[in-house]
Amino acid sequence: MLFTKGHGTGNDFVILGDPDGALALTPALVAALCDRHRGIGADGVLRVVRSAKDPDGAGHAGDAEWFMDYWNADGSFAEMCGNGVRVFARYLVANGLADPGGEDLPVATRAGVVRARVGDPIISVQMRAPEVYAASTATVGQLTFPGVAVDCGNPHLVCGVHDGLPLGSLDLHAAPGYDTALFPGGVNVEFTTVGDPVEGADMHMRMRVYERGSAETLSCGSGALAVGAVALRDAGLRAGVVAVDLPGGRLTVTYDGASWWLAGPAVLVATGEVDPAALTR
Repeated sequence: MLFTKGHGTGNDFVILGDPDGALALTPALVAALCDRHRGIGADGVLRVVRSAKDPDGAGHAGDAEWFMDYWNADGSFAEMCGNGVRVFARYLVANGLADPGGEDLPVATRAGVVRARVGDPIISVQMRAPEVYAASTATVGQLTFPGVAVDCGNPHLVCGVHDGLPLGSLDLHAAPGYDTALFPGGVNVEFTTVGDPVEGADMHMRMRVYERGSAETLSCGSGALAVGAVALRDAGLRAGVVAVDLPGGRLTVTYDGASWWLAGPAVLVATGEVDPAALTR
């Protein structure tokens, strides 16, 4: 099996080219590929398949040639991945499957079609508009953090860390507790603090994230989008730019009053071949 390894601000992926939908992925195979000791190691798998060749993408075949079939590291599906879609777009262009000088590149996902503007090193993606819709809480050990639910095509819970508690002090080795009635399919939980002003941004947020199906990751693009949406709402801004710093680097969320954009680097670092049978020995 041929693969490419890529990442967006440290959120890393195994990319499998499968244009005609011939590859039989299973949860066990995905988990084995993502295993950092016995596999290649990644936060998830991106299968690159033509929309018309995948049951989940076929409904978007008229709008986007390519479907991002995204799997979490534990072998579960995910609707959207903001870092993943930028890495996916980089892969398409690097392998001659999309025109780097053309119009915005459409990519089908389980959350709908998004559009990427491919630059070097930055890729910007016009994302589905985030919906801030409910108050909730998350728990880490004995600590409880108030938060707000945000739908970015996938579920998020954005929680502010207050009272001088350092963001780095949170123990995210285990999944935070959350309201399973509000999030029956699980949720990505973001913990945030306000950062110092940065040039070119209206607001600056720092963030850590625990992703459902993958544990704590260095970055989460849709999580940054959720954080940006909450920050602008709380500041009473109807448009603006939010710089979001994560352990893996900086992402930029921009709302121009009509569209939401997520921007950041996307890098392909290796190609290779793996024996699927060896992964399960």
